[in-house]
Amino acid sequence: MARRFGRATSRCEEIQTHPRKMATSAVWLCLCLLFPSVAEAGLYTASDQIVLLTQENVKSVLINSTAAMVVEFYASWCGHCIAFSPTYKELASDIKEWKPAVDLAAIDCADQENTALCKSYKVEGYPTIKFFHAYSKPDYEGLPFGDVSRNVQDLRHKILDNLETHGEPWPPACPPLEPTSQMEVDVFFETNDVKHLALIFEDATSYVGREVTLDLLQFEGIAVRRVLNTEESLVTTLGVTEFPSCYLYYPGGNFTRLRVDIEARTFYSYALQRLPGVVRSGKPPPVSTELLKNNTEDPWRPFDKFRVYMADLESTLHYSLRVELGTQSVFQGQALTSLKAYISVLAKYFPGRPIVTNLLKDLNSWLQKQTGDRISYEAFKEKLENDAQSPNSTLPDGVRWVGCQGSEPHFRRYPCGVWTLFHVLTVQANSKGSDPQEVLRAMRSYVHNFFGCRECAAHFENMAAESLEEVDSLPTAVLWLWSRHNVVNNRLAGALSEDPQFPKIQWPPPDMCSACHAVKVNREHMWNQTEVLKFLLTYFSSDRILTDYLESESQILEKQREKHASQQVVHIAERRAREALDFRKHPLETEPTVQEEEEEEKGGEVEEEEEGPQDETAAEEEEEDEEDGLAGDMVGRSSEPTPWAKPEMELGHGRRQARKRPSFVRMRRDPQEDIVDLDSFVNQHYKAKALQMASSTRVKRRSLQRKEEQEPGPVFGLGMELGAGLGMVGLEPMDAGFDLDFARPRKRLQKRDVAGQYFDREAELSHKGRLISVLSIGFSKVDISLCVFLYFLSSLCLLVMYLFFKNRLRRRRPKISLP
Repeated sequence: MARRFGRATSRCEEIQTHPRKMATSAVWLCLCLLFPSVAEAGLYTASDQIVLLTQENVKSVLINSTAAMVVEFYASWCGHCIAFSPTYKELASDIKEWKPAVDLAAIDCADQENTALCKSYKVEGYPTIKFFHAYSKPDYEGLPFGDVSRNVQDLRHKILDNLETHGEPWPPACPPLEPTSQMEVDVFFETNDVKHLALIFEDATSYVGREVTLDLLQFEGIAVRRVLNTEESLVTTLGVTEFPSCYLYYPGGNFTRLRVDIEARTFYSYALQRLPGVVRSGKPPPVSTELLKNNTEDPWRPFDKFRVYMADLESTLHYSLRVELGTQSVFQGQALTSLKAYISVLAKYFPGRPIVTNLLKDLNSWLQKQTGDRISYEAFKEKLENDAQSPNSTLPDGVRWVGCQGSEPHFRRYPCGVWTLFHVLTVQANSKGSDPQEVLRAMRSYVHNFFGCRECAAHFENMAAESLEEVDSLPTAVLWLWSRHNVVNNRLAGALSEDPQFPKIQWPPPDMCSACHAVKVNREHMWNQTEVLKFLLTYFSSDRILTDYLESESQILEKQREKHASQQVVHIAERRAREALDFRKHPLETEPTVQEEEEEEKGGEVEEEEEGPQDETAAEEEEEDEEDGLAGDMVGRSSEPTPWAKPEMELGHGRRQARKRPSFVRMRRDPQEDIVDLDSFVNQHYKAKALQMASSTRVKRRSLQRKEEQEPGPVFGLGMELGAGLGMVGLEPMDAGFDLDFARPRKRLQKRDVAGQYFDREAELSHKGRLISVLSIGFSKVDISLCVFLYFLSSLCLLVMYLFFKNRLRRRRPKISLP
């Protein structure tokens, strides 16, 4: 077995006696002991775009496969394998577009279930990489790569070398990789139905042509062929002078050179994939803006791809806080901690409009004050919806996607908004924050606990677990999120969730930031991270966020007020319905019995039921009135409703609910009811006959004989057509058709005066409680205020006059001299 990694043996268990080698081995051993979970789960996951082989699926993957397979045999406890795993993951990401022809797999030989399998493929050391041809036989052991390089380009070139020596049968999905000729180009369009033929001119040692050919393997409408610099006829015909270079060839001999910033693989692949008519296999072609208007629920909104839109950020907040968090009934434990961290970074760094930032700060302040171990979403929503109606504080309701809109309702939108939101937050934290990982930890925790796509959450958690701890500065945090976003774009390229109008690319592309892209000495693509950071800080800057397509703040606040008003009406209706239902189930008071009425008429003491706290002074005055026989002068209340007071009806039975005894001390006053000077009113009008009759809609006359009721006299009501002043209120006989039967007569405790007139005891007890309502008829607040002011002014004048005459009389008092 060939040795790998210089002088180090391929078997991890064999340790050299050299001191430096022993130290290195000790370090790897410590790493293996510190990370047992990695050893148990293996070094790769499904999100790494690597096929994980096991005893159960190895035959279906390797034997008789239509694609060539590259397999890594490794041991999860091996230090060299752990060090090589990032390179293998990068290789899988780099050749993702080659998958129909070449795919990558890995198997953990440290797993006891796979030990015999690895032995059957003659694996003696780790890591070992083998190439399996398409349609391999069951006894085929694979072609080993030899020395395992940690350079992605070297591994990619070895794969191409093995493909070219593949032989028959050729992988059906793999295009021809050998150089083309003038003769083949002349008849190409006669046998192929494509719109573009890309010819890459290079020398014999270059791999660019073959790499670009496989990069375009998953795209329709284009074919790529490599032409060597020795093909003089084509070189002369097209006038090629630079190698490598790319030309687009069309029927009839027409051609044009493909313009790119750098003559390298990545730039060729990106430019060719963006040509008109070139689409990914199985994806519909991009549609025009006019057709997009019909494919989406909302009208298509033209936007600038070089700018961020506040409409996307506010739409993301709406969906996140009202929809995604709304799936949680209670926040507790890790979820509560995650919620507080999420709202905290939003309150600190969200560069929104004042009405939104005010709400986020209020919400964060309220959350940080919660000391309990759980918070219900209903309580959270109450603060989110600003039910307390704090001024200039609200979050617009609904979504309005602009830069994140998709060609179909199920494309982009919220996932795009989440990425955009956290890019903006990391850029804002770069200038305002102090903790490099504050935003990233909040994002990781939010995605882990609340993000609806659970598979996406698992992939993001894997990325964060691998490298988040390496972030040690604020600029590094911005670049970390950017790089992981590109990893996700690479993994989702070509997936069903990819929008054909907005394909997943490595962002920013060369046409957005040409300075962000560069090549190494070996013509391998590389990112200029200094330029990338400059671009990110500019692109996601708060100063460049566009406010197009937003509603004005005044419109949003007006909608919020209308929403609160409608909710208030609904709440009141629901509360009244609940109270009515509760009253039917649990009546507050019971009806007085016939026996109690008889005891009252005989002069016996009537025991009244408890009706809550009462005014002691009112109770004493009532007892004195009974003793003095003045009950006949009290104004009673009928069981009939008055025009200014709605009766409380028993639900379903049409009967009035028994009222509590009125109390001026603890009386519940209607918010619209006016407060007047009761003393002056009682002194002037308490015993007025007209007011007595007006305050009761029905007075029953009875004889001294028990249970004999006289014929009811005429019923009088207040003449509302008269003047607004109290003196203008008159009594008018009620219409003969006036319905007096809606309140059914019932027996009540009654009091009798000297004249033998019976008054409704319930009306008497409720008279004081209804007195304010009587006074409010025909009065406005200005009238009442004027009356109070005039009363006070007249009192003051009388006092002044009294003091004046008293002082004058004292001066004129004659002096009597003593004899």
